Amino acid sequence: QVQLVESGGGLVQPGGSLRLSCAASGFTFSGATMFWYRQDPGKERELVAFITGSGGTIDYADSVKGRFTISRDNAKNMVWLQMNSLKAEDTSVYYCKAIRFAKTYWGQGTQVTVSS
Repeated sequence: QVQLVESGGGLVQPGGSLRLSCAASGFTFSGATMFWYRQDPGKERELVAFITGSGGTIDYADSVKGRFTISRDNAKNMVWLQMNSLKAEDTSVYYCKAIRFAKTYWGQGTQVTVSS
């Protein structure tokens, strides 16, 4: 059974940092491209960052470049999103996604709120 479980969300002040984690199980993690998305109520999910299975290719949405860092550890079946210099507009529900062999898996999401 495939599972993606996000954690690490919460309330943080503008300018602060959070580290989101996504624990994967039930599939060959090292072969999956991993993504972080975010979604606000009434809006489509927005791609935040992705990292290929080997970690050789990484990219970010322009809105988070220079502030967010995606990383993974294939031995631990984990992917992280380090978020620094957070802004109010980063407030959203953040989702982990995996794609392997054209199959897509989603986590349940974790809320990030940036507010003073």
